Amino acid sequence: TLAKLVRDGRLPAPRRTIRFVWPPEIEGTIALLNARPDLAGRARAVIHMDMVGGDAEITKAVFRVTRSPKSLPTFVNDVAEAFGRFANAQSDLYASTRSAPYPLVDPEGGKRALQADFVDFTEGSDHQVWTEGSWRVPAIYLNDWPDRYIHTHHDSIANIDATKLLRAAFLGAAGAYYLADLGADDVPALWQVVRRHALERGADLLARQERLRAAGQAGEIANLSRFHLAYEQAVLDSIAPFAEVPAAVRQDAGRLLASLRTLAGDPPAPGRASGTVYRRNAELKGPMEGFGYEYLEDKMTGLGITGPARPALLGYEGLWGASYPYEALNLVDGRRTVGEIRDALAAIYGPVPLEQVSGFLEVLERAGVLRR
Repeated sequence: TLAKLVRDGRLPAPRRTIRFVWPPEIEGTIALLNARPDLAGRARAVIHMDMVGGDAEITKAVFRVTRSPKSLPTFVNDVAEAFGRFANAQSDLYASTRSAPYPLVDPEGGKRALQADFVDFTEGSDHQVWTEGSWRVPAIYLNDWPDRYIHTHHDSIANIDATKLLRAAFLGAAGAYYLADLGADDVPALWQVVRRHALERGADLLARQERLRAAGQAGEIANLSRFHLAYEQAVLDSIAPFAEVPAAVRQDAGRLLASLRTLAGDPPAPGRASGTVYRRNAELKGPMEGFGYEYLEDKMTGLGITGPARPALLGYEGLWGASYPYEALNLVDGRRTVGEIRDALAAIYGPVPLEQVSGFLEVLERAGVLRR
């Protein structure tokens, strides 16, 4: 569709290339990026689709627009969410009144509202390869979950709703074209979207502060707030690889960040957290697990790290997430200490004991993934 629109002169050719990739799930992307690191080096963003067209009446699934991990701050999340909210509003208006400017309905499909949900990062498909610390390419994950037929012989074409597939295709095409053509003239309007979403993230910060208090973890609030403020600054900075950010936008962003700092309780600057500093083994790129093979599990078995000796972080669940091992490795950058990695993980998923983080990183060192 995009190619035809460009050929017909209805859309100008975008400034950047839009590349389509159909890999064997997860392990194919790991192989691709190891074999062709130039692809990741040139990539500005990824829009990943996995299980996007299911009829919710059959599959009982929820359509999700999933953000990049918090270790990779990016405005790309805000772009995907803006298009997702547009599709939600238009499809809901059509479902309610049978009239909408952009109903996004296929003649052979259903007429229900999309009701997309916007969620923080979860693992489970190729997006986790692109966003991993080896490559750090922002990625949006469009997916249905939980689909009761996934990975079974009942996962068939009969479950597809043409309207749902059309809406997913619209979100992928619109998001990809916008990011591929984003220029300096677009940044002021983009900033207004990012600004609104930043205020919503500020409200989420306050809710997490209250949850920490309720959990008897009030001492973690300053760390959470510092991470949040640094994250919002990094979201603004992530626009620069796409387009120059005008001075007026930077000034407005400065005022917003000052307001968010006040809202967050004006946390004091952190001291240097103690601990070892690790860096990645440059020859080992990618996450520690594929779809049919888990690298770290294999190495731990060879080292005799089994049973109670296994790192407790592998099964740790926080107040608002559980992908601690994935993010812990992402946060290793040759500069952060183990203590600073622990503090970032605590802000992302909830408080976690320092010894669990240090124990996990020590096992990665023994497995040859990290070095001091």
